[in-house]
Amino acid sequence: MSRQVTLFTGQWADLPLVQLARMAKDFGYDGLELACWGDHLDLDLASKSKMYCQDQLGILKDQGLSCWAISNHLSGQLVCDPIDARHYAFAPAKLKNNPAGARKWAIDAQKKAAKAAANLGIKVVNGFTGSPIWHLLYSFPPCLPGQIEEGYKQFARTWKPILDVYSDMGVKFALEVHPTEIAFDIVSAERALNALGSHPAFGFNYDPSHLGYQGVDYIQFIRHFGSRIFHVHMKDAWWGHGDGSVGVFGGHTTFADPRRFWDFRSLGHGDIRFEDIIVALNDVGYQGPLSVEWEDSRMDRCHGAREACAFVRKIDFPVSKIAFDAQFDR
Repeated sequence: MSRQVTLFTGQWADLPLVQLARMAKDFGYDGLELACWGDHLDLDLASKSKMYCQDQLGILKDQGLSCWAISNHLSGQLVCDPIDARHYAFAPAKLKNNPAGARKWAIDAQKKAAKAAANLGIKVVNGFTGSPIWHLLYSFPPCLPGQIEEGYKQFARTWKPILDVYSDMGVKFALEVHPTEIAFDIVSAERALNALGSHPAFGFNYDPSHLGYQGVDYIQFIRHFGSRIFHVHMKDAWWGHGDGSVGVFGGHTTFADPRRFWDFRSLGHGDIRFEDIIVALNDVGYQGPLSVEWEDSRMDRCHGAREACAFVRKIDFPVSKIAFDAQFDR
């Protein structure tokens, strides 16, 4: 049996969940990966009330949809980042210009997400961690001895108590490996895992779109971290399509600027090799959902979401249960 195909609701949080659920069913999806913003999932309520959780799941059930994961990306960015004016858009308005208060709120939100997932009866929360050292990515001025290592230690000190709550709840946290996070490629992901002492609740939300344009081998990522891939985002990207004036760092241009070296694209319209991804996921035994995170500034999102669902169904296939040449035996 092929995997379930879901739609991540983060890019659709302007729509009420009732409306989006009807649309997702019409698009052909099996379920929704609920974002913890908009009216899709209120963590304060979901972490305390199983009745509220059943009401939200009921909205999906009315359309024949299910939920296998929730996503708490926005507040996660505040957990380890050096907080500046940009971050307050993700926190309650009363915490504006209060970095310590915003960080405390974000840490509490991560713990609430684990409790919410348990109340929903699901096992995975996707999200971001933020990073105390992303601003040191380009080592000039040169990083001081031990500066990067201390950043990973700070990340571990902050996240281990959060992850302990996940373990207590029987839930996994899946970091979306992504620029601006503590892990953004294979080496930094391995380093994050090691900093946490391979905490059993910590793994990855695999998304090839954040790896390919960097030059990271996104197939090797699957094979390297197979047992730690708790969830999969299906998202495409292209690279090498600009006019040569903007590089990998983006040149402070906006998405869809034709000068950009890379951009996110709707599934099947970029450079990601999705058949290779399915083969690798089968090889490592991943049986969770394939969740479409739809992002493409050049395309209508309803057209794209419908097309993306059909694309995933076409390229996904179950692993063989027989040796193809076994029938030659007599």
